[in-house]
Amino acid sequence: MPEHISERSRLPGLRGDCARCFGLCCVALPFTASADFAVSKPAGKPCRNLGGDHRCGIHTDLRQRGFTGCTVYDCFGAGQRVSQGTFGGQDWRTGTPEHARRMFDAFPVVRQLHELLWYLTEALGLPAARSVHGELRQLLDATGELTLGTPGELAALDVAAHRQRVDVLLLRTSELARAGVRGRAKDRRGADLMGARLRGARLRGASLRGAYLIAADLTGADLRDTDLIGADLRDADLTGADLTGAFFLTQPQVDAARGSAGTRLPASVTRPVHWTATAL
Repeated sequence: MPEHISERSRLPGLRGDCARCFGLCCVALPFTASADFAVSKPAGKPCRNLGGDHRCGIHTDLRQRGFTGCTVYDCFGAGQRVSQGTFGGQDWRTGTPEHARRMFDAFPVVRQLHELLWYLTEALGLPAARSVHGELRQLLDATGELTLGTPGELAALDVAAHRQRVDVLLLRTSELARAGVRGRAKDRRGADLMGARLRGARLRGASLRGAYLIAADLTGADLRDTDLIGADLRDADLTGADLTGAFFLTQPQVDAARGSAGTRLPASVTRPVHWTATAL
């Protein structure tokens, strides 16, 4: 089996499995009343919609009830890792307050590590970056080991420093992956493109790392082979756009955007159910 296929096959394991989690994202994380959340909630307090079985009581109606933010969130598998691994299946409801606090502290740390595992796995699926695959595998293994730490070890971990180490290598990976793209577009790393009119824009091979594309019109845009790590695609219109070969694109980014049946996506993500069924 080609290497890029075998590596990509691991990505589904880095998505949240709510059936094996104790609703940690609904308790540990805070949110503020806004266009994304109908109400405010502090960290450590259960969402009012969370049931005693750790399931969301309005899961099928989140968008209609004002909780769009929940529909575009993915813990990258950290929820089940912390629930079943770090804490051995003992939930925060039945343990002591200290047990619950440690669980809530561990969850965002592991979530960051799992996000890095996603990017590193994705990077290993890029044949053009083969020259750094050895280094990528080393960092992948090291990051995986960190997720197995005790609650105390996770609390003491300098996640920012580890993320910086990973980011340096991902930047090199991106350059290698895009170097051979013919007619490569100008890089727009970190660019403010909020509400930009980019209908039919030729952005193939560009770096859009950290770009602000909120509500941008990308209808029919050529986004093939682009680096989209950290790009903010909230409410961006990807109708008919071509993202074939785009990399470092996560499911939450896609879920936050608008699109259609005609939008072409890389194999690492799935088409959101709220996108229009028509090709245009």
